[in-house]
Amino acid sequence: MIIGKWNKSVILTYVGLAFAVAGMVLSFAFEKANYGICCLMMAGICDLFDGSVARMCKRDELEKAFGIELDSLVDVLSFIALPIALSVSMGYTSIWFILVYIIFGMSGIARLAYFNLETAETDGPVRFYTGLPVTYTALIIPVVYLLSVCVDGIIFQIVYAATLVIIAVLGVLRVSVVKPRGVAYICFGLLAIALLVLYLAVL
Repeated sequence: MIIGKWNKSVILTYVGLAFAVAGMVLSFAFEKANYGICCLMMAGICDLFDGSVARMCKRDELEKAFGIELDSLVDVLSFIALPIALSVSMGYTSIWFILVYIIFGMSGIARLAYFNLETAETDGPVRFYTGLPVTYTALIIPVVYLLSVCVDGIIFQIVYAATLVIIAVLGVLRVSVVKPRGVAYICFGLLAIALLVLYLAVL
C-alpha cells in the first residue's frame, strides 16, 4: 500500500508543489528570474484555493489532519525554499544575502510552526492570521522585482534584500492579518493573472 493521501482534496496542494520544484529548476536552467517568479505566483494561486477545494470534498479527520500537514510542508518549498533559490539564481550570493536568507528561512519556518499550533487550538475557521503568512511572498516578490527594470542594480539589490527582511520580520510579529475571503480571492487571482502576463509577454 502507498502511504499518504492522494485524493482530489489535496490535488491543488500537490500541483503547487510541482510549480515550486519547476520554479527552482527553471530559475537555474535558464538563468532568468521570470520563469521562477511565474512558478512562484502559480504556487501562490494553488495555495490560495487549495483550502476551498479541500473543504468541498468529504474528508474524515485523518484526511483533514494530513491535508494541514501537507499544506505546511509544501509551503516550506514554495514560499521559503523557492524564493531563496530564485534569489541565488539572480546571483545574489554575498555573505550579506546569505544572512538575509537565513533570517528569511528561520522566520518562515517559525511562522508555519506557530500557525499549525494556532490552527490545532481553533475549532472554527480562521478569520485572522497572527503574523504575515509566508504565502504573501508569492505576491510581494513579483511586485518588487518589477523595480529591477527601472532601478540601478546595486540599489535594487538593497531594496530586494530589505524586502526579504521585512517579510521575515512581519512573519513573526504579533500582528493580525485578515484572511482573504470572498471578493479578495477574485482580486488576488486577477492580480496574479495580470502579473503572469506581464512577466511572460512583456519582460
